[in-house]
Amino acid sequence: MIWPPAKTLCASLACLAAACTEAQPATARFEATGELIALSGGDAGARGACVTCHGLKGEGNGADAPRLAGLDPGYFARQLEYFSKGQRRHPQMVWIADQLDNAARQKVAAYYAALPLPEPDVRNPIGAAACSPAIARLYHEGDEARGIEACAACHGDDGRGAGAGNPPLARQPAPYLAAQLRHWRSGERYGDPLGAMTHVSRLVAEKELEPLAGYSAALQDATKYPAAPEACLRERHPDPRSGA
Repeated sequence: MIWPPAKTLCASLACLAAACTEAQPATARFEATGELIALSGGDAGARGACVTCHGLKGEGNGADAPRLAGLDPGYFARQLEYFSKGQRRHPQMVWIADQLDNAARQKVAAYYAALPLPEPDVRNPIGAAACSPAIARLYHEGDEARGIEACAACHGDDGRGAGAGNPPLARQPAPYLAAQLRHWRSGERYGDPLGAMTHVSRLVAEKELEPLAGYSAALQDATKYPAAPEACLRERHPDPRSGA
């Protein structure tokens, strides 16, 4: 056997090493599709898997993790960018967003956008306060005296969101919506167009905040005001005096 000169052998080995270095990282196979990213976490690894907090079907956890199923893909990807840039503050989500490049964000956003809406969440009853006419009016009509624009103007009478930039509130966990209102109010979250959410969240009274979040969460199949969300209708008790 004739061996190549030492210099040639070294050069060949260097080329092979360079080829290995430039190849896709081992985690690339976990970012082939949005579903794989959701299940595996992609470059973020298992502890960054979306399903860990947001459920196998993107339904959320009924508390502090929102539903992702059915969100507009552009809105979804933009929120990841906000986490990465500090406009939204959540240590775990900031870390995850930083691990995903733009291509991965687009894939996982498209995956969740295509998932069907989850069934109504019955783990957190919205309570009688959320079913009051005053809260319904606040959502659908706002309060002109206080300068509060109707939530429905941006999020729709049915809570499904009005346009790609305005997310749905229906079938989101009520505790999550209440927490976000507080984040807007405190300045922990910012970057909304014209500062609308910051403005409104600071005008809504603290005692109205959780009922408004509950009403919004229950709106998935509601008709226009003054009809109450189905969740409110279910919570009504029969009146023996009227048979209602």
